[in-house]
Amino acid sequence: MRYHFSGIAGAGVNPLARLMRARGHQVQGSDRSFDQGKNRDVADELCALGIEVRPHDGSAITRDLDRVVFSVAVEDDTPEMRRARELALERVARPALLAEIINGGHPSVAVAGTSGKSTITGMVAWLLRESGLPATVLGGAARVDERGVGCLMAGPDGGPVIAEACESDGTLVGYRPTVGLAHNISRDHAEVEALRTQFGAFAKNCRKLLANAACPEASALARTIGGVTYGIAAGADLPLEVITPGPDRARGALHAGAAGVLSLDVPQPGVHNLENAAAAALVALELGVPAAAIGPALARFPGVARRFQVIGATARGIRVVDDYAHNGEKIRAALTTAQAGADRVIAIFQPHGFGPARFLRAELRALVPRLLRSQDRFCYAEIFYGGGTVARDISGKMLADDLPPELGCGYAENHDAVVRWVAREARKGDTVLLMGARDPDLSRLARAIFRALDDPAA
Repeated sequence: MRYHFSGIAGAGVNPLARLMRARGHQVQGSDRSFDQGKNRDVADELCALGIEVRPHDGSAITRDLDRVVFSVAVEDDTPEMRRARELALERVARPALLAEIINGGHPSVAVAGTSGKSTITGMVAWLLRESGLPATVLGGAARVDERGVGCLMAGPDGGPVIAEACESDGTLVGYRPTVGLAHNISRDHAEVEALRTQFGAFAKNCRKLLANAACPEASALARTIGGVTYGIAAGADLPLEVITPGPDRARGALHAGAAGVLSLDVPQPGVHNLENAAAAALVALELGVPAAAIGPALARFPGVARRFQVIGATARGIRVVDDYAHNGEKIRAALTTAQAGADRVIAIFQPHGFGPARFLRAELRALVPRLLRSQDRFCYAEIFYGGGTVARDISGKMLADDLPPELGCGYAENHDAVVRWVAREARKGDTVLLMGARDPDLSRLARAIFRALDDPAA
């Protein structure tokens, strides 16, 4: 078949395009970021795989295409979508194609939850690779030692499939996996009441459900349908003991039923990463990874890009960390993990869109003052704008002004201003934590911060 992927630079669409190419289909794609001169490395990698990169202006949509797969970030009135309708081409939303792949897996695993999905999926991919078990794995973030966008292992068609299943677009109800994982359910993209309905339908479609007992919503879901619970909460079917959350590594023990007690020693700190490792271990056991192989492999896990990724430590002992945190629960996890390893944290948060900023505004107004210690510093970077039609009626400055004056919240109108603000604030022994999603330049910003702080003349 001949596919066109609209929004091919995105972390959800990109791995799917590469998988379709690996399975022998003809693939082309476009992205507005390419037209803006951004993400050239992504475009080059796609071309090297035999995927044709075309302009995002509608000219790539021709009658010889079999399917047009589109990101949910691509508006319905873009030239590509209008042209696809005019030609009566089959249009497939990215989650619908993912559901086809998951539902065609034997067996299949859907990793769901409002936090931790990408890390869990990356850990499962690592365990399968290290164990030599062939499978298709699709996730939203590459390992730190990989190039490319998103996580992809291209296994045999009709073989095992493990995929990250996102609730943000309301499509969890389309997945019918052999094993479903509900890692957590918290306010993100929608209120919990709306998410509860979607996760409930997802759970009923799973032949087996694994749910995190530490999350009240996920635990209640498991009780309703007879799922299996894991985690640090009392009464979990498969208990997780936390030995230490860091500051450099998280260590614990997972009581995995018939598989015995698995020792977990994860190179990424934080209780949340230990919970991620426990979930990944249980999925790996379902897929046939030997219990004895799981602990040693996880101890070597290199980590997932932009998930508490340590960029480096300067000569003055300032550690720079890049993290994908973009909602309340993720910000809490990233900040508390950083605080456990440093007496002082210099935190920057860039909201990932105007809609999300409006949705999170009241929550952030209450959350940030509770999380920060008196010595910590916090800055809002200006809201990321990825293009398209959107109401730009809120700003990073407005979010900064929401916080109590005594916090001295900073505001940076662009990435250069972020670097300058950090350079003024950071001092010996601090941890600098950059948080935000969607913006492809955030990784570059983290490295720019590190270079500025590591400059002997600074």
